[in-house]
Amino acid sequence: MKTLGFYNGKYDEIEQMTVPMNDRVCYFGDGVYDATMARNYRIYALDEHLDRIFRSMEALRITPPTNKKSMGELLQTLTKKLDDGDQFVYWQVTRGTGDRDHAFSSGPSNLWVTLRPRKPKDTYAPIRLISTEDTRFYHCNVKTLNLIPSVLASQKAAEAGVDECVFVRDGYVTECAHSNVHIFQNGVFVTHPADCLILPGIARAHLINYCKKNGILVDERPFTYEEMLLADEVLVSSSGSFCLRATQIDGKDVGGKALDAVRMMQNAMVEDFLKETEASE
Repeated sequence: MKTLGFYNGKYDEIEQMTVPMNDRVCYFGDGVYDATMARNYRIYALDEHLDRIFRSMEALRITPPTNKKSMGELLQTLTKKLDDGDQFVYWQVTRGTGDRDHAFSSGPSNLWVTLRPRKPKDTYAPIRLISTEDTRFYHCNVKTLNLIPSVLASQKAAEAGVDECVFVRDGYVTECAHSNVHIFQNGVFVTHPADCLILPGIARAHLINYCKKNGILVDERPFTYEEMLLADEVLVSSSGSFCLRATQIDGKDVGGKALDAVRMMQNAMVEDFLKETEASE
């Protein structure tokens, strides 16, 4: 074979392989991977790479599809199926397959392997570099498929028997696992600014527009966890639930002090949805 793709026991040339759309890696990037080189069909530093991927699975609470010894034997066996013994060996384990839900799926994990002919780069050839600011954890404003933090937070909420999980960074509230969170205090709608620390939701924008049109002050600023606990109301918005009122956070009762204002916002969001989705004649 020129290349090899493997998925849960089935394998073929990479371009012939397909995977289920409901593999959680497709929706959430919910998996871990490792990679190394092989020469003469011998995988370089295999034990260390296996140790690392098993550590990664443990960190994300992914149940391994097999034990470490069997995984290593499988990888070594698969390399023998290529025509060329010099290979790039890549494998990943995803949490499983199931309907799109941030909380963990119940099925077994999935094992992917790809093998391609490749030699290591020339160690002795000099290279040139550039630099850039490290913003790898400051892209919350991008609706990326890499949702591991949201998946873990959603699972935490599911295990606690609650509906959502609020992210707090350095004492300040940013957003929820898969929605935006706001507070209503002294007649003011307060929401985290649309910077790189939150995903600016469409429902959030609609709520801001409603408030501005109806004379409700809007303050786009960071607010603290303590402010949220003491707020007149705590609101959670998304395109799938519009405007929800929270009554409890971390076991503490919250809100309930501006019910009329909240109900007006909720009515406005529902009416907007019904109007925009009316059946065409």
